Parts: sequence; C-alpha cells; structure tokens
Amino acid sequence: MDRWQAMRVFAKVAETGGFAPAARALDLSPPAVTRAVAALEAQIGTRLLVRTTRTVKLTEAGARYYDDCRRILADIDEAEAAAAGSYATPSGTLTVTASVLFGQLYVLPIVTEFLDRHRAVTARTLFVDRIVNLVDEGIDVAVRIGPLRDSDYRATRVGAVRRVVVASPSYLARAGTPEAPADLARHDIVASVAARGTNDWTFGRDSRSVVTVKPRLTCNTNAAAIAAAIEGRGLTRVLSYQVAPALAAGQIVAVLEAHEEAPWPIHVVHGEGRRVTAKVRAFVDLAVERLRGNALLDQHERDNALLDQHERGNALLDQHERDNAPPDQRE
Repeated sequence: MDRWQAMRVFAKVAETGGFAPAARALDLSPPAVTRAVAALEAQIGTRLLVRTTRTVKLTEAGARYYDDCRRILADIDEAEAAAAGSYATPSGTLTVTASVLFGQLYVLPIVTEFLDRHRAVTARTLFVDRIVNLVDEGIDVAVRIGPLRDSDYRATRVGAVRRVVVASPSYLARAGTPEAPADLARHDIVASVAARGTNDWTFGRDSRSVVTVKPRLTCNTNAAAIAAAIEGRGLTRVLSYQVAPALAAGQIVAVLEAHEEAPWPIHVVHGEGRRVTAKVRAFVDLAVERLRGNALLDQHERDNALLDQHERGNALLDQHERDNAPPDQRE
C-alpha cells in the first residue's frame, strides 16, 4: 500500500474511531487497515494511535499528523477534481447546512432550484439548530444567523433578522398591548426552549436591558410557540423570519418594536481554499442572489414591510374590538 493510501486509511481510522468502521467505510478488510497503519507508523517512526480493547485514540503526534493528512488529502482531492473538470462544471454532491426552520423556509427552495439548473449535481441538506463544523461534517456551504467567529472561511452577508415579540390581535384586545419590556410581567408568556433556552429576555440595541419572564406555556419548538401565540395563548419571542408569514397575514402583531435588540446578520459561509469547486461557486452565487432579493431578509425592505404589517395588525385589532363591543358602542 502506497503512502497516500496509507494516509487515507489512517485518517479514516481517526475519523471513525476504530479499525473496523474504517475498514467498512473504505471497503477494506480490518487486517488490511491494521497493516496500513502499522506500516505508516514504522515509516514515520512514531506511534500515531493508542489502541485498547474498546477504543482507538490519537496520540499527540497522531493528532498533529492527522491535521496534516487531512490538508494533504484535501489538496489531492482538489487536484483530481480540477483534472476531471469539477472546477469548470458543477457536478458531484453538494452538502448545505442551516438552522432547521430557516433551512426549510428559505434554503431548501434554493437547493431545489439549484438541482433543477444543474443535473450533474446531487444535494444533501443538514438542517440542525447547532453550529456545524464544516470540515468535520463534510459541509460545502452553511447559511448562518448571528455574529460569526473569526475563521478561514469566506462569508458573504445576505441580510438580517430581528428577535421580535408577537401576539395575536385577540390576545392583545383581551390583555392589552405592552408598551415597555417591564409590562411583560403582567402578561401570559409562551416560551420556546429552542429559541434561547432561558427565561431572560434581553432588549435594547446593546442588549443590556434584561427582563425575566415567567412562562405559562413552554414549548420545545419555535413552531409550537408560534402556533400557540396565533391561538391567543400569550406573547412569544422568536426571530422575525419565523413569523413573517403570520405577520403578513395579520394572524399576529409585533409589539415592543422600539425596544428590540440590534438585528442579527445572515451570512452564506463556505471554505475558501486555493480553488472553489464549480458546484460551490454556483450555489453560493444563487444563494446570495435569492437571499438578498428576499424582502423579509433585507433590512430596508423588511423595516418597511414590518411597518405595514404593524399598521395592518393595529387595524385588525381595532376591528376585533369593534366586533366584540356591545351593540350600542359599535360604529
């Protein structure tokens, strides 16, 4: 087995945590995997893995060598892809990640449009509410909401979203509209543990104003909390894109807008490298165009849209109050 193949075997053992799973992933026999790693250790002159009856762990030298192997193997894959024309025409499997609801509402339609345009591409989506390591989980492109950490990835800002407090017109007609965050103490609260996992709601551009709410109902998903708010169960707090359709339809109304935190940026993120494959470059171009063109994710257009929605919500609230007033008090 040559050095390149031995490095591939070693990297797969490190990634899968064992010789047997690495053998299955590489379609090799376990003895062949064991021999390859042993030969590599003998050639280098140091132990790369610590083997026990149950686990396989990297030594300190092995961890450093694994990082180098991963970089070298990626360079080889790039060179082979370039020779095969992958940098000229989109092809292969594209893997995209985003948060669950944002991915379903905004990213999936872009992925399916991309597949319609490029028949040589297949796609895999990973929509999860956690930060995904692009390298470790084989991700080509990520759409992320919130401030980004410094990294070697290329990030393109495509919009922003806000954290909004919403309630149905029927609930506000019954309980009144909060004018300041402190007013939340006298309101029914529907909390989503998926949104923050805490009952401390922060307000203000600097996020320094904190109000501890006491939920009457706690939901494990944002969708459930939004549905409860639409039913008139109380106030809930989610990201603006999650309730954009309900706001536009007048099912709920945004409150406390003057006390909102600063908007959260949305970025399209991908590994830069020396060359970007055609599939990644083409998808990023399409994603940036579509997300920037979405008025619900654009700062200026969104503010105007939400203002219109707020005015429509107030009109619906007034209509609700008129409809439920005694006959002699109706206009």
